[in-house]
Amino acid sequence: MKRYILAILCFLWFFQCVFSQKQHIYGSVKDAMSLQPLHHVSILIEGTNLTAETDSLGLFKLIDIDLLGDQILKISKPGYLDKRYPIIINTGESLHIDDMFLRVDKTANKDLYTIVLSDDELNDDTSAADNISGLLQATKDVFQRTAAFEFSSSFFKIRGLDSSEGKLLINGIEMNTLFNGRMQWSNWGGINDVLRNQEFSYGLAASTLNFGGVLGTTNISTRASKYRTGGRLTYTSSNRSYANRLMASYASGLIKNGWAYALSIGRRWGNEGYQDATFYDANSFFVTVEKQLNATQSLNFTGFYTPNRRGKSSPNTQEVFDLRDIKYNEYWGNHNGNKRNSRIKDVAQPIFILSHFWNINSDTELQTNLSYTFGKQGHSRLDYPGGGNPSPAYYQKLPSYYLADTSGPDYGKAYLAEQEFKHNGQMDWNRMYDANITNANQGLEAAYVHYEDRTDDNQITLNSILNTTFNEHVLFSGSLNYSSLVSDNFAEIQDLLGASSYLNVDAFDGWQYDLQHPNRLVGKGGKIKYNYTMYAKVMSGFAQIQIKHKIMDYFVALHVNHTNYQRDGLFQNEAFKDNSLGESEALNFFGYGLKGGVTYKFSAKHVVNFHTAYLSRAPNIKNSFSNPRENNNTVKDISEEHILALDASYIYRSRIITSKLTGFYIDKRGSNEIGFYYADGLTSAGIEFNETSAFVQEVLHNVNTLHFGLELGVEAKITSSFKLKSAASFGQYTYNNNPNLYLTSSSFVTQDGSIDFGKAQLQNYKVAGGPQAAFSFGFEYSDPEYWWFGATVNYMTNTYVDVSPLTRTSNFYLDDDGLPFNDYDEVVAKQLLKQERFDDYVVVNLIGGKSWKLNKYYLGLFVSINNVLDNIYKTGGFEQGRNANYRELKADNENPIRVFGPKYWYGRGATYFANVNIRF
Repeated sequence: MKRYILAILCFLWFFQCVFSQKQHIYGSVKDAMSLQPLHHVSILIEGTNLTAETDSLGLFKLIDIDLLGDQILKISKPGYLDKRYPIIINTGESLHIDDMFLRVDKTANKDLYTIVLSDDELNDDTSAADNISGLLQATKDVFQRTAAFEFSSSFFKIRGLDSSEGKLLINGIEMNTLFNGRMQWSNWGGINDVLRNQEFSYGLAASTLNFGGVLGTTNISTRASKYRTGGRLTYTSSNRSYANRLMASYASGLIKNGWAYALSIGRRWGNEGYQDATFYDANSFFVTVEKQLNATQSLNFTGFYTPNRRGKSSPNTQEVFDLRDIKYNEYWGNHNGNKRNSRIKDVAQPIFILSHFWNINSDTELQTNLSYTFGKQGHSRLDYPGGGNPSPAYYQKLPSYYLADTSGPDYGKAYLAEQEFKHNGQMDWNRMYDANITNANQGLEAAYVHYEDRTDDNQITLNSILNTTFNEHVLFSGSLNYSSLVSDNFAEIQDLLGASSYLNVDAFDGWQYDLQHPNRLVGKGGKIKYNYTMYAKVMSGFAQIQIKHKIMDYFVALHVNHTNYQRDGLFQNEAFKDNSLGESEALNFFGYGLKGGVTYKFSAKHVVNFHTAYLSRAPNIKNSFSNPRENNNTVKDISEEHILALDASYIYRSRIITSKLTGFYIDKRGSNEIGFYYADGLTSAGIEFNETSAFVQEVLHNVNTLHFGLELGVEAKITSSFKLKSAASFGQYTYNNNPNLYLTSSSFVTQDGSIDFGKAQLQNYKVAGGPQAAFSFGFEYSDPEYWWFGATVNYMTNTYVDVSPLTRTSNFYLDDDGLPFNDYDEVVAKQLLKQERFDDYVVVNLIGGKSWKLNKYYLGLFVSINNVLDNIYKTGGFEQGRNANYRELKADNENPIRVFGPKYWYGRGATYFANVNIRF
């Protein structure tokens, strides 16, 4: 009996060993060049949620694995090329894989590709210059990398969308502003070296941190223990945005008692960028400190402050470009021997983030973050309440004005204007000072004043992010988020320009800007024109399930949010005395989103995926209030925006070729657009003194746009050192309806200060913003001795001007009596309203570099030359709204030179970027 029982026990023990024992994988990873261990390398068994990370010795382990048979082990680390190892897991056996090597990804480390994250960002005031390339920093995809770093100089927009359609996170905290939904790149400019740890999901793909936008999600991790131990010194020379850059950074790695820290300091400066008088003056400071509280919890503090000032450049009419060149900038003039720019962007907004990381168990992680942002953003300009327009490119100072004289062209004055503009076509600061000093001696107020449109923000954000693995196939992600913004908005005098005071009264209409303090005289540092506070609160939640298998992956995600806006006016504007002081009505929006996707892996070479999403979301603050500087009015019939989006991809990977073809479809509905300009030729009914001109706020609401097209990226590794790469984007981005348009103005005498012009006939017009089709072909040679060289040819086409909606309304063809103009010709009108398409163009870029190992140091050199052929091309532009009706627009087009032609942006000519760095 005892032998029988013992035999049973032995059999059970054997059964347990064979059928219940789990497998383990152990291994190590090293740098292929230095042969040093690599820490924080991600280890993943593809098709599962089984992951690990190497420690400070480069070691990792995956324990208690239920999988058997053929698997793919993927190892990856930011800044290195991914590797995929086929492995076989046998029952009850441990697998040891020692000394796997990762090679540095030279492409990812080139500073050409990190400068665009913030340093080269050009988005001052206009959507045409909105650059989203920083969103694509972490991706390895050929198309996305090309779009970010080859197409971005042409202001190419991924899928025809601006950066508000993507989400940028730092340590899980969303950085998109509540004002316009975009990123304020300059808030983290100049700290490139410490922003390399990134996680990116493109388009509608799943993210474990955030529901994301239709362009995807990027998360930048600044957790101190995740940085590579060592330091880096960098010097850069360039003629793009700045002339010089110095950066120094150091990371301690994990040291005694569980502490880790990383530091960065930098400066970027230059008297002039590519455009005239676009000076650059920026500093940057960064610190992150982590304390491991115990084996499962740690606390991390990150703070960065990047104050920066830069001179802006102007869009210009074709007449101005023809008289000068593409570097011309109307905003500056000589003053005391220096180029003084009147329009300066000044940003100083420190950001602090406190993060708590808790590994609740081996399957569950909880991250809780608290951030605080404060500081100012300013945009300066000139006001001229007692003088003429100081702009040297003002239309009455150009030859076209005299050639368009109603009594006939005045060639003499046109010639004099041409010569004056060519030789002295800059702002006359001395004249403004003389006018103000003369006024001051006579007891009069300023004729000219330099002031700044200021926004002082205080924002607190709190969120918690949970990720838990139910088993090796199922991952749940969720988050709760709360943000509160208090935004003070006002105009502040920067320089009285020799005057004694400024009279806070609208010089053109005579309205008191602040009726509670009539005829107030204001000095330097005083608030003028407008003063209000905007409050915003957002609460949101996100949940997602991802299921991964060897053949098929799929996910579904849900997002809900509640948004509240309210304006509090601090000035009582006389033009809106009953609707400017005090609190506005509170705007409340409820939004939600649902998205899902499936990936099917036919084999290791052939993969397809499909994603779809539907979003209902609140409009941003900018598009919710029609003119918050003057009153509490909100956009009429305002409601949530809606987006339906789909994309599908086919991915082919072989030993030689990596390629991806994606089709996308994005239907946006119910958006609002608000513009500010001076309009001529308005219907006189409802305008003060029966005038036909006024400074207006144009509200275009219930705007629908349709975006669809194809994206292709192909990379062919011909040899171990030489590869070809190609990318293409072909899309069509159009208005998909005829939205409603109304104008508001302090010059209007209607009850609510607005005039409704009905439908704007915009359907099928192209949405402006960079080329709608772009193609790239290039090569890169990487020598085993760590030098490389590459060239890319980029072709851009289908770029359109931004049309004026007002000229597409009834105001265009109706006379003052409400009937069509008696000389209205539909054929001529159609030609006048045809959307301008810019010429196609080619941009050739070169890159090259070399790396050296000098004992314990690594020296790197990188050089890029953009637009080698020095081609001149238009990247964007907009129609002016001055000629608002048929007769005025027709007359202007019949002039020898248009007086109010569109204003354009031109791309830069040949530019360079040279970088040298040393790592230790």
